[in-house]
Amino acid sequence: MISVTLFWPPWIQKTMLVWKSVHIITGDDEDEEIFSTEDCEFAAKKRKKDHFRNNTDSQCFYREKWIYVHKESTRERHGYCTLGEAFNRLDFSSAIQDIRRFNYVVKLLQLIAKSQLTSLSGAAQKNYFNILDKIVRKVMEDQYNPRLIKDLLQDLSSTLCILIRGVGKSVLVGNINIWICRLETILLWQQQLKNLQMNKQVNNGLTLSDLPLHMLNNILYRFSDGWDIITLGQVTPTLYMLSEDRQLWKKLCQYHFAEKQFCRHLIPSEKGHIDWKLMYFALQKYYPIKEQYGDTLHFCRHCSILFWKDTGHPCTASDPNTCLMPVSPQHFIDLFKF
Repeated sequence: MISVTLFWPPWIQKTMLVWKSVHIITGDDEDEEIFSTEDCEFAAKKRKKDHFRNNTDSQCFYREKWIYVHKESTRERHGYCTLGEAFNRLDFSSAIQDIRRFNYVVKLLQLIAKSQLTSLSGAAQKNYFNILDKIVRKVMEDQYNPRLIKDLLQDLSSTLCILIRGVGKSVLVGNINIWICRLETILLWQQQLKNLQMNKQVNNGLTLSDLPLHMLNNILYRFSDGWDIITLGQVTPTLYMLSEDRQLWKKLCQYHFAEKQFCRHLIPSEKGHIDWKLMYFALQKYYPIKEQYGDTLHFCRHCSILFWKDTGHPCTASDPNTCLMPVSPQHFIDLFKF
């Protein structure tokens, strides 16, 4: 068991005091009876009980792992073709166990955390946080891509702080106690990930350092994320030297950005050359980078159905493969905006 001290911002501390301090007005405004410490503890226990009840038996299971996307703004679309319904039906809980889909699902959760959290139904919220819990557990166990989940939790905690601060404006679905407990859980996850120690792999066989330079260079050129290149460059002095190659960062800029874009933000180095590494991170602030995923959801243009490719869907087209279109995380969100 890990003991973590959570440091709350002042306004959250005030919010907590409001919810923990219960006043009973007995007649006059001057006659107030404040609950004892035991009553305050009871209120805190009730908050945790509400949170536990909210998470119990909360995962929804569907036989069909696809959803029909209505094209028009109809009553059916508003009732059955929502972001929350799609989130429940498409079995993201199993998808995170597939390494090809892990980054895709995390990115999707991050986009929902930034702008669509309040649009989820109560059942979808439960699934969302259950899946998030499984993701954190997976990262803690196999230490796979902790940077990605740290970014997700940071965005989610920021959104929840804003929403809880604006309580009373009818933006949150469910009991406020549940949301406060969720925020506490997120802060705990963040602390656990901050303290995560990467296990040193013991291997007496062939290691990365044993590979010839041209193979190491080829590996670096296959990365599409600048942070991955920097991280790999920290492993050995040789990899650091290869990760600082100007041509490598130039190719990365040319892959993600159009020529007109990086021509507007040229950053010369001290030697008069273009500093492509700095260019890459500068351009990220102005333009979106191309996203790469091992596997994504697909949309059938003929049937208007969203699904995972390996589970399929009841397609009526003569040649289904010609109707398929990969769906990016942002496109997934856009499909359910109306």
